[in-house]
Amino acid sequence: MTTHWTRAIAHRMGTLWLLKMVGTAAFMTLFFWAYFTVLEHPLREPVVVPTLWLDAWVPLAPAAFAVYISLWVYVSLAPALISNLRALLHYGLWVSALCLFCLAIFWCVPTQTPVLDIDWSLYPGLSLIKGMDAAGNALPSLHVGSAVFSAFWLHRVLTTVNAPAWLRWINVVHCAAIAWSTMATRQHVAWDVIAGAAVGTLFAWLSLRSLQWGKAPIAA
Repeated sequence: MTTHWTRAIAHRMGTLWLLKMVGTAAFMTLFFWAYFTVLEHPLREPVVVPTLWLDAWVPLAPAAFAVYISLWVYVSLAPALISNLRALLHYGLWVSALCLFCLAIFWCVPTQTPVLDIDWSLYPGLSLIKGMDAAGNALPSLHVGSAVFSAFWLHRVLTTVNAPAWLRWINVVHCAAIAWSTMATRQHVAWDVIAGAAVGTLFAWLSLRSLQWGKAPIAA
């Protein structure tokens, strides 16, 4: 009899849980240090990313703040649900490669979002983001890139454990909502989102494809 998907997910979450918890916390700490170091010390003056018609179509939405910060929970789900050490290390290497690729772009070709005439003090949640994360490190959006990368890996896991279609759709919707939130909070413009989605898709495809390479494919 096939193991029910809820039991399979619970088993995966319990596997290597301490390593996953400590590893994820350590990775995020190191990432934020590198991210803000690059943000504060770009190689040259940042270039402003132009806007598209899509930017005017997406209105400022203070409620998007909650969706925006949900990324840090969302990106923790895929490693938490990986079933073995080899796959976990494989995931860690590829998500590190994604981050390093984007950080290299931010440092060598720094970009920033346009300066907007908005009184951020009227939006406490959004002003918190603006105070912590300046308008640099814009293109590609690493927020979107990491969300898309995670979405592909979560889809892989959910498919493997035979999770219902509605759960897989929630995964897709959450990823899309995070992408929307980067524009609705005015942290990014459309070009940033498009580039971030492309980078996330590329690294996700390469990482998942390489699971099957070699004589001993890695089971995730």
